[in-house]
Amino acid sequence: MAAANDDPALARNPANFQPLTPLLFLERTASVFPGRVAVAHGALRRTYRDLRDRCVRLAHALTQRGIGRGNVVAALLPNVPAMLEAHFGVPMAGAVLNTINTRLDAATIGYILEHGEAKAIIVEREFVPLLRAALALTRARPAVIEVDDHTTPAAARAETLGGTDYETILSGGDPGFAWPMPADEWDAIALNYTSGTTGRPKGVVYHHRGAHLLAIGNVLSAAIPRHPVYLWTLPMFHCNGWCFPWTITALAGTHVCLRAVRGPEMWRLMAEEGVTHLCGAPIVMATLLNTPEAERRALAHGVTFLVAAAPPPEAVLRAMREAGFAVCHVYGLTEVYGPAVVNEWHEEWNARPIAEQAALMARQGVRYLALEGLAVLDPATMAPVPADGATLGEVMMRGNVVMKGYLKEAEATSKAFAGGWFHTGDLAVMHEDGYIQLKDRSKDIIISGGENISSIEVEDALYAHPAVAAVAVVGRPDETWGESPCAFVELKPGASATEAELIAFARDRLAHFKVPRTVVFAEIPKTSTGKIQKHLLRARVRGA
Repeated sequence: MAAANDDPALARNPANFQPLTPLLFLERTASVFPGRVAVAHGALRRTYRDLRDRCVRLAHALTQRGIGRGNVVAALLPNVPAMLEAHFGVPMAGAVLNTINTRLDAATIGYILEHGEAKAIIVEREFVPLLRAALALTRARPAVIEVDDHTTPAAARAETLGGTDYETILSGGDPGFAWPMPADEWDAIALNYTSGTTGRPKGVVYHHRGAHLLAIGNVLSAAIPRHPVYLWTLPMFHCNGWCFPWTITALAGTHVCLRAVRGPEMWRLMAEEGVTHLCGAPIVMATLLNTPEAERRALAHGVTFLVAAAPPPEAVLRAMREAGFAVCHVYGLTEVYGPAVVNEWHEEWNARPIAEQAALMARQGVRYLALEGLAVLDPATMAPVPADGATLGEVMMRGNVVMKGYLKEAEATSKAFAGGWFHTGDLAVMHEDGYIQLKDRSKDIIISGGENISSIEVEDALYAHPAVAAVAVVGRPDETWGESPCAFVELKPGASATEAELIAFARDRLAHFKVPRTVVFAEIPKTSTGKIQKHLLRARVRGA
């Protein structure tokens, strides 16, 4: 059948080939379900007809201001409707959306604006002082568009950099604007900067094709039905909300906006809005579970929680199941648009004891359907490790939901893609059934007396203690062993435990060389996306 590949009459043409893009999800949903509620934000309700018109107005308004293909538009926003609109309106202008972590320091934000060459920035008034400080530290001079949301703190509503009001911008846009499809599905749709690093963040570039495929991958991997009600606990600035702005829109679901993650408010919204799905790091789970009973609300329906970031401790996963949440464990990185691996659950596992179920759920799992390759390889030889659940290797991925590369970082991009695979830097084992399980970041492995100690294994053991709310384990310099485990612990409200008690507790569950020699009771530094900043803890134990 060579002719099927070589016949010139079978070439691509506009009738049989169009660039993949998630932007068409909004056009379809607005056409099929125009009156369905797209956005719930306090008393505000917007239909898909309204959402589509506002996004197209934004695209037209940006175009009128000379912003087009390849130009970067930054966003410094919480999870408010304007952030959702930016996910469609900015790329509908042909531009690239750069969502910025609102908890970054001014110097880092200034660096991002300059490095990404932002031509405009959409900022909510609460973050105007932060942006003002950032602009004072950079040569970047983006046009400023200011959002005054009804949830903006009253003290911040007068803050301004003299920028144009967001609603004024939209009022000048035309909802009939014929926004341009991407010239190529490889065109950039988003620019996301890595977080939790010790040096300058790297700019990860996404394309329309990958965003389309990962958004659909979310639907399939999490088995999300039509018309979900999605609570925005995950920041949209983090990997574009794991592509869920596009996923939920494709399913004609309702986006329930949430300005800040607070336990009582999450329980209230889940009950009153009929929330069916939410995403987040284990810290969001902990916030839900630690909400006092008096401030919780009864849920008349099941809620699916997609959890990622650090592997959730088995004790937390068990508690979520017991609280009535269906937990879907996913794993990914900024470089792969968010989650690209899922713990596919087998029905027969439900018959196992809850402790075994939690242990199975703690594994990261298998590749998304949207990811073509997932392996645990020896980074030196690029050979697969044995599927024995014990041999460590590096998690590597390949496929259409891997980033284009790092912006202006040719050497880092080449290193990340060495050997035709994306090197994640995460260490894992491959189980006999093909499921991977993370054991650590390569830089987080503790080497004590020549033995490798997984910090995650030690953390899981301590998380099983009823008084422990959060724990992070790092290597501490040791004159005898080179390094020894040091555990930083946060206790649950009203709970108590001593260093000796926790060390003894761990000794009952771990090989003795893995047991922490020291326990420090202190607040554990985290990024806004829930990642524990172990580099800060390592610096602390080294006296840096």
